[in-house]
Amino acid sequence: MTEARLELVWPGKDKFLLVPKDTDGKPVWVERDHPAASEVRLADFTGVVGDVPEDPYAANLLFTGDSLDVLRILCEVPEYRSIYRGKVKLVYIDPPFNTGQAFEHYDDWMEHSTWLSFMRERLLLIRDLLAPDGSVWVHLDDAEQHRMRLLMDEVFGSQNFIASFAWEKDKGRRNDTDVSTVHDHIHVYATSPSAWARVRNPLTRTAEQVARYRNPDSDPRGPWLQGDNGTAKSGSDAARFEVTLPSGRVVTPPAGNFWRFSRTNFEQARSEGRVWFGRKGDSMPVIKRYLTEVKDGVVPRSWWPADEVGHNQEAKRDHLRKMFPNGAPFATPKPERLLERVIHIGSNPGDLVLDCFAGSGTTAAVAHKMGRRWVTSEILASTVEQFTLPRLTMVVAGEDPGGITKAVGWNGGGGFRTVTVGPPMYEDTPFGVLLAGWATNGRFARAVAGQLGFEFQPDAAPLCGIRGRMRLAVVDGAVGAEEVRQIVGSLGEKERVTLIAKSVLPEAESLLAQVSPGSRIRKAPRDLLTSGAQRMRRRTEASTRHTRESTEGSGT
Repeated sequence: MTEARLELVWPGKDKFLLVPKDTDGKPVWVERDHPAASEVRLADFTGVVGDVPEDPYAANLLFTGDSLDVLRILCEVPEYRSIYRGKVKLVYIDPPFNTGQAFEHYDDWMEHSTWLSFMRERLLLIRDLLAPDGSVWVHLDDAEQHRMRLLMDEVFGSQNFIASFAWEKDKGRRNDTDVSTVHDHIHVYATSPSAWARVRNPLTRTAEQVARYRNPDSDPRGPWLQGDNGTAKSGSDAARFEVTLPSGRVVTPPAGNFWRFSRTNFEQARSEGRVWFGRKGDSMPVIKRYLTEVKDGVVPRSWWPADEVGHNQEAKRDHLRKMFPNGAPFATPKPERLLERVIHIGSNPGDLVLDCFAGSGTTAAVAHKMGRRWVTSEILASTVEQFTLPRLTMVVAGEDPGGITKAVGWNGGGGFRTVTVGPPMYEDTPFGVLLAGWATNGRFARAVAGQLGFEFQPDAAPLCGIRGRMRLAVVDGAVGAEEVRQIVGSLGEKERVTLIAKSVLPEAESLLAQVSPGSRIRKAPRDLLTSGAQRMRRRTEASTRHTRESTEGSGT
């Protein structure tokens, strides 16, 4: 009998979800061999803002396109993969909440099963992008957050759960409902909690927290923590010994309490003058904890009040409305102070931050002001044009006075590139899967290179890509004996070729096998779809293995 394991299941989990951008209607599930289940789309650099690196792939990137397509591009296209796969330090996403509401700038349209399939595909790719000490932060309200925890347990492993933060998004109270819900959830998972713990940053102590350290006895070692009475409600009998105070009075902890220290630690601290007995030497003993000896900061609490990190109206009314006075404010912005805390805890200057649900661009804006590298994407071109691009342009120019600008001393600088995800290369017709009309010449070759994981080489004709000792050649038409001889003649010693053509003449395959053993011919689009489906199947199988290993490892 197969051993059962804990798993969240839903209708369509084993299939691929086609969202409305693919179907022009309601979401549907298709088999994993459908073109959309494995296609890696083209992405074109379309603009530059500010100063960017010479390598276009290494710049801060603002994508216009679906999050799934962008994540596939970052994971699979070699030029992106070498920079991003396994190297993203922090992922923050504020995905569709599945609330049933329709916002002006996007439709939150998904039912539970649809939403789970939608999110699972993206989380699997995010997992591949995370660095060994990276973390992913998923922001949700109550509609799906409990299912998201189960889904993230499956994808990342329950043992990699870090925390669930509650953010006070609204300081007000609504009386037109049974319960006035005023908080969202942010679930955090790490690639490795132990590795993440070594790099995560504590929060800076507030003035109130620092004020708890005082120096009433003018100790030359400086201020020490006040308010500790030296006792605890749990302990062992060994922690109930008698202590003689300087006044001569002998004390023990109250009934049911214990000393916070052992006899040995107490005697050593007393010999070093580190015990406080009150101003008259007649109070319960306290071993001093000096401000100079504690860590530079404090660990975050799981409750994040609006007074500390801002609220929705702060982002909408006090920031975006001032940036865009002539337009309707974005419906669901997050305050920059909230993202500042997330990015501060989970990354350092120079680290890579990713948000594949950009919206108005808060994550990228804050990451930029805090000196992080960033990649972000937004599916709606209208949102990019109206909010995301203008906002990030103002950040680069130092023309955004709101948010955390003053707190971090931001005066502008840096830059980013804009990238547009192309249309699908395949068309699913009643006559089978066909190549789209735009898939010709150089664009067809570049799309094939990305689909098959070859680094594109536009100036190496008749070859156009490389992956180790395997070269790529793409023929926009039929390939016969003459084309095979020309392509093989361009190969270096010990090199082989994967040859893609829209039509393959009978003599081509036998000739290639004869003159270049190990080389192969593939017909587009049929064999491209097969290769893509195999790659996606391997990813799904890897996810299943990861889930099983995580479950077994956690003892669930």
